[in-house]
Amino acid sequence: MSSAASGEERGEAAGKAGSPVDWGRPLHHTPAGSLSGDTAQTGGMQRREAISAKACGSQRLWMGETVVAAGARSADHHHGASETAIYVVSGSPVFVFAFADGGAERRVEAGPGDYVYVPPWVLHREENPGEVPAVVVIARSTDEAVAVELPGLVPPG
Repeated sequence: MSSAASGEERGEAAGKAGSPVDWGRPLHHTPAGSLSGDTAQTGGMQRREAISAKACGSQRLWMGETVVAAGARSADHHHGASETAIYVVSGSPVFVFAFADGGAERRVEAGPGDYVYVPPWVLHREENPGEVPAVVVIARSTDEAVAVELPGLVPPG
């Protein structure tokens, strides 16, 4: 009995993830000092892109770094249909949001080593009450940084 898998079992059919077409693509390396600020921005913070469709041809992923200066806060915004995962590298960022029913603002205080999840379309802002910049690494479920600024945390209308 042979242990060799058929071409179909190996994912060699055209268009399947893991097909030989995918196997031949090179890895992409973004050195620490070469992240690009040429991406969607939100007032009050600096967003820098490392992985995206534009940077390396990713299809369903955006990844980068965001810095909020000491004592600063971002504009209120959302990220459209993107799910956002955040890892806090340094500082004391605070993530502020409000439920769509017009309720009071809610605050998620985070520190180095913490993770925060922002669901799609959730209006929020980042604040940094600390004395050092807050640096976070962000991964999104879209191939670009979607950032839509709004005048408040509750949707208009």
